[in-house]
Amino acid sequence: MQRIEALRILYPDIENDIVVTIMGAVAAEVYSLGHRKNFFYLQHAMGLASSMGLGLALSKPDKRVIVMDGDGSLLMNLGALSTLAWYAPKNLIHVVFDNQSLLSVGGFPTATAAGSDLAGIAQKSGYREAATVRSVEDFARAWRAARERLELSMIVAKVEAAGPKSFLMDLPLLENRFQFQRWLKEE
Repeated sequence: MQRIEALRILYPDIENDIVVTIMGAVAAEVYSLGHRKNFFYLQHAMGLASSMGLGLALSKPDKRVIVMDGDGSLLMNLGALSTLAWYAPKNLIHVVFDNQSLLSVGGFPTATAAGSDLAGIAQKSGYREAATVRSVEDFARAWRAARERLELSMIVAKVEAAGPKSFLMDLPLLENRFQFQRWLKEE
């Protein structure tokens, strides 16, 4: 499965959600589908999307929060899983795109290439709902199920180690920050 295929499935559903993406390919591909003011591209902060998502979920309990993470980023901050499970915000869906590499910073293999199971680690940390999917159809089913339940959920989507043609985005970091901040205040 390609990451962009999974993103195309969830994109129509996140128009009114708080969305935090990690840097690199995930951010660039979400941006390529069309920027929205409720999207925050967490550039230059590898590993912190889930932590930021937790803070937003706790401060905005009536809004759905979608965190789009990568395996390399999550592995840099694995302790966040136990904190997320401790607080267990019912309004947070944690989507991890696992390409078994640090694609955005050179393509080096991550621990998932050697068998680390991110959904299993999340479950052992206390997530009640965590699944690994390998096909577009399974991703769509897992996404719909996560949207329907009101419970902290993780979907680990095994994707090809391929990225966009370009990682460039014509949205300055500060403008994204201010747009997102204004959107949050209006909600």
